[in-house]
Amino acid sequence: MVLGSKWPQMTRQLELPLAATGEARTRQRSEEERPADHDEERSGTRRLMEAVVHPQNIQAALKRVRQNKGSPGTDGMTVDELPAHWAEHGEALCEQLLTGRYQPSPVREHQIPKSDGGMRKLGIPTALDRLVQQAILQVLQPRFDPTFSQHSYGFRPKRSAQQAICRAQQYIATGRTWVVDVDLEKFFDRVGHDVLMGRLAKRIGDKRMLGLIRRFLRAGILAEGVVTERYEGTPQGGPLSPLLANVLLDEVDKELERRGHAFVRYADDCNVYVRSKRAAERVMNLLARMYGQLKLRINESKSAVAPAWGRKFLAYCFRQSKDGVVRRAVAPTALAKVKDRIRELTARNVGRSIQDVVAALTTYLRGWKEYFRLAEHRRELREVDGWTRHRLRALQLKHWRRPRTIYREMLRRGAPDAAARRVASKAGHWWRTSGKLMNLALSNRYFARLGLPSLAT
Repeated sequence: MVLGSKWPQMTRQLELPLAATGEARTRQRSEEERPADHDEERSGTRRLMEAVVHPQNIQAALKRVRQNKGSPGTDGMTVDELPAHWAEHGEALCEQLLTGRYQPSPVREHQIPKSDGGMRKLGIPTALDRLVQQAILQVLQPRFDPTFSQHSYGFRPKRSAQQAICRAQQYIATGRTWVVDVDLEKFFDRVGHDVLMGRLAKRIGDKRMLGLIRRFLRAGILAEGVVTERYEGTPQGGPLSPLLANVLLDEVDKELERRGHAFVRYADDCNVYVRSKRAAERVMNLLARMYGQLKLRINESKSAVAPAWGRKFLAYCFRQSKDGVVRRAVAPTALAKVKDRIRELTARNVGRSIQDVVAALTTYLRGWKEYFRLAEHRRELREVDGWTRHRLRALQLKHWRRPRTIYREMLRRGAPDAAARRVASKAGHWWRTSGKLMNLALSNRYFARLGLPSLAT
């Protein structure tokens, strides 16, 4: 992809940390080796904006933004229109970034329902602002990530929720069966800008970068046609927000590490595992003080000091078998949520063929199954599998509707005559008659051939 013919002329004049020439690398090393007036962490971070606008970095950022897709922001530009826009205006935009004059646009507010019944606010940046944030992320993350705590798993390269769950399981298996389960109240909405910028200033020496990040934080929110100024929070939706969250919370991680605690953090969810209730209460008081210093508030309704067996973490829970082995299981709330979604997709008042319904179910259940692939307790999953097929059989019965059609279709699918007559005689009682006798016509293998995944296998 071509970003514009003037790019080579422009970038040859820049001393870029990402440049491939030995001369540029030598200059960068000598600059980093010179005595610094600031903290050692800031060494070599005074020319970060040059790395941000490097064509190779922009190309990678552009590719990632297009892969992530996403809705347009307040200006209506789509990610597919972004390459042409950057090819035409890239030189001027880079000059604005290098001189500290780039001004982000307001984000578009979008709310999505949460599993607990509330609403989660998202801030959708413009496609151009997403590109700039992604370019910044690609420069900062390799510098910041190696310094983060090993107990932090959220929004980090080569780390996942599944790894966090396995680590929590290991802690419980060593006898740390009390958990300090902390959830921060509206974390992304309450991040203090001054507190966060103070943490960033300890690590970044490029004032242009600091100024740009603050402008991204202060960009207004467009909701119902009105732009509202923002003095706190970093709305979810932009590529940079997760990294900024980790920068802010890393201070708490490091203090827990210093005290020798066994803990796991994924974004704003932090679980500390200890051996007694008394120790757990002390840790909870410690975390309340530390988060308070960051001007963050613990969500008391979702946080607790409790036995590990009664708490969920990242939609998983833990159970102990009779032989004392700690096993992973899907949390009851997650099971309830998947059943709610299956009810929606298999509703009998929607005029869709059984094949179309199974196709929609397959798309949803494959993603769900991939996330919960670590579950070791399978009984509940087998029950959900059977319940799902029961709903599909009831749906098919309603599609056939008339007794004569039910009788004919069951015979055609290999059901015995007596079974077909009995089911047909009770037409209208779709759920009650879609049990064992319907299995003879629509077997588990039939749904497997349609592509319906089994959660338990």
